Amino acid sequence: MSWRRLRTLIVREVRATLRDPFTLTILIAVPLAALLAFSFVISTEVEHLPLGVHDADASPASRRLVTELEASGSFVPRPYATRPSLEAALIGGEVGVGVVIPPDFERKLQEVPHGGRRPEVQVLYDGAEAVLAGNSEAFLTALVTASGASISSRGLGAALQVPGVSARVRVVTRALFNPRLAGTPFMVAGTFGFVLSFLTVLITAVSIVNERLGGTFEQLQLTPATNLEILLGKLLPLGAVFALDVVIMLLAAGLVLGVWPAGSVLLFVGVSSFYVLTSLALGLIISATSATAAEAVQKTVLTSIPLVQLSGFAFPIRNMPRPVQWLAEIFPATHYIRVSRAIYLRGEGFFELLPELGALFLFGGLLVAIALRSLGKRA
Repeated sequence: MSWRRLRTLIVREVRATLRDPFTLTILIAVPLAALLAFSFVISTEVEHLPLGVHDADASPASRRLVTELEASGSFVPRPYATRPSLEAALIGGEVGVGVVIPPDFERKLQEVPHGGRRPEVQVLYDGAEAVLAGNSEAFLTALVTASGASISSRGLGAALQVPGVSARVRVVTRALFNPRLAGTPFMVAGTFGFVLSFLTVLITAVSIVNERLGGTFEQLQLTPATNLEILLGKLLPLGAVFALDVVIMLLAAGLVLGVWPAGSVLLFVGVSSFYVLTSLALGLIISATSATAAEAVQKTVLTSIPLVQLSGFAFPIRNMPRPVQWLAEIFPATHYIRVSRAIYLRGEGFFELLPELGALFLFGGLLVAIALRSLGKRA
């Protein structure tokens, strides 16, 4: 391999990229837009959610319970005079979740120390909104339990307890790595995988197909440059641009969203840069089998989107069918997203991530080898 020829190819690619302001704008703007869209707009957190409340007791204890639910900042209570009206509001989408306080709420609270049954507060939600329902139920269970304990400490009765737990036992829970249970850090770390798995493949596939249609790529293959030099000449300049995108996205996530990696920034950027080369190699493979830019776009969408969805970006892999879990393990995106979230959320280092990094480098190297072979076939 000649370093002089490689440098010439890299300079040629850089100049071609800089002469195309539209592509350059896409390379910078789209990753930032995706980061903000997935991490800021699409949030899994329960915050200021309309909460329908039917307080059939209207006692000091029930009113205090509703007040403390409102004070949490997660819910905005809306009173409803009857249960049917609350259910109608829930079905109509006026509220995201509902709470029904029974008419004997305070009386049962006062009877618990004397052997009475603990009062029950019913939570209603739309099961079609699976993520929202699960998060709302978890938040309300914790808040109602804590509010019941607060009411008890003020002399209004015994604490509300989780069913099956003795009133004499105090349950203390703690969330590791993400104490606030914030959804934004989870989405930020995953968005890097989505952007680098889709946009890099798309840009590479379309640009090389256009070069083939224009005849410039065939002219390049007639030069003394080897297939390896052509491959590196294509991958390294675009890889540098997307590595810069990683840094810009990292700074935007920190400055705009307040989310910084808990682990090493250098390790994260280094792993991301290698994954960029892996995705660019996949784009080169797609371009080798595409006759037009439209075909390259179609193949990119049909290839990248399912890979990202099955890699754990939005849905846990452990919840997928066993054969799909096995299939997901051969995707480089699966291992990159795991590494990204491990660094961002848990602050893991190089040695803790060796198994995932090894798999990422193995499958990434395999894609680069296939891309090199595809260049040889088209030469």
